[in-house]
Amino acid sequence: MFFPGSRYAGQSAYTFTRSDGAHIQLTRLPLPGPALVLGYFHRDASQRLDLIASHYMADATKFWTLCDANNSVVPDALAQRELIGIPRNAPVTS
Repeated sequence: MFFPGSRYAGQSAYTFTRSDGAHIQLTRLPLPGPALVLGYFHRDASQRLDLIASHYMADATKFWTLCDANNSVVPDALAQRELIGIPRNAPVTS
């Protein structure tokens, strides 16, 4: 249902029954846990989260790991911050 590496790939699903009797399959939201960061990146407004993820996570599609590490459920909330915590599981880049 979700592509490999998606933040939703390992989440459990459940069924919701609407008032008209229709059944809808839903996926639980991955709620952020405690912030586990290596350090912080000071960004300016021109630096997008996907570009920061590409640099530190070696994968632009893993911008959501930045959100998780910074206890931000949605990327737009994190995009407004000047300091972005880099997750501990980020590969070391030179």
